[in-house]
Amino acid sequence: MRLFTRFLVLCALTLVAACGGDPAPSPAVKEGPALWQVQRGDMKGWLFGTIHVLPKGVAWETPTIRAAMAKADRLVLEAADLQDEEKTLALFESMGRSPGLPPLEARVPDKEKAALDKAISDGGTSTQILSGYESWAAAMLLSAATQQELGVSQDDGVEPVLIAAFTKAGKPIGGLETIERQFGAFDTLPQAAQSQLLVQTVHEAKDMKGLYDRILKAWSTGDMEAIAREDQIGEQPDPVVEEAVLVARNRDWVKAIEPMKGAPFIAVGAGHLTGRENLIDLLKARGFAVTRVQ
Repeated sequence: MRLFTRFLVLCALTLVAACGGDPAPSPAVKEGPALWQVQRGDMKGWLFGTIHVLPKGVAWETPTIRAAMAKADRLVLEAADLQDEEKTLALFESMGRSPGLPPLEARVPDKEKAALDKAISDGGTSTQILSGYESWAAAMLLSAATQQELGVSQDDGVEPVLIAAFTKAGKPIGGLETIERQFGAFDTLPQAAQSQLLVQTVHEAKDMKGLYDRILKAWSTGDMEAIAREDQIGEQPDPVVEEAVLVARNRDWVKAIEPMKGAPFIAVGAGHLTGRENLIDLLKARGFAVTRVQ
């Protein structure tokens, strides 16, 4: 499983990213990103797999997606306060820092130190800065730093467009969890799991552009099989990390969706819609009819 993919692209954990660089080429969207209709009892809504950082000019709003947004009575994101940058950064600083932390290089095996130094240097940050953060937070900051060469931005991602459209239509916006819950999934990981997360982030930074380009192409054409295949490439994650960051959150989201009525437009990172105990499979297990409509 490509943990870097999950953080950078397909799960809403790119909240501290500061992106720049030359814009990446925008793909021509053919059929468009994947969209499902979700129905059970008094609820008939939609489930949309998003991508959180994009280059400018990606035309992902197909007629099918726009029609679903128009029919929906509300927007449901991973976290309702996803775009509150001030709150997000404050939470990240309070949860991601701890006193008396060892230097960052002391938290990885000796054989990984050279790769860590290179990733930090290439990302334009420093060991001194990252050492002030817990390993999970340092990994997230390192992921954000390595985005610089991609020319992508969270500002150009899917969520800001959805928020603007539903706000303009006067429709409410809610969330399946809070930002605290998102960061908490990492903050409660054992130190060994956090260190492994940091190592994997360093490894996956080596092929960052190729990985992002493949994921962007797969997402923009609705190729969920290609996204799922990326999960099988490279190192497998610590089961503790996978459980906390992906599976447990998916289970919580199903519980939040179950009592919903009406026509919600539910938008979550596409990475939550593939793999073990993904959100689609969990919804089906709870009696929801989940039908691909794009």
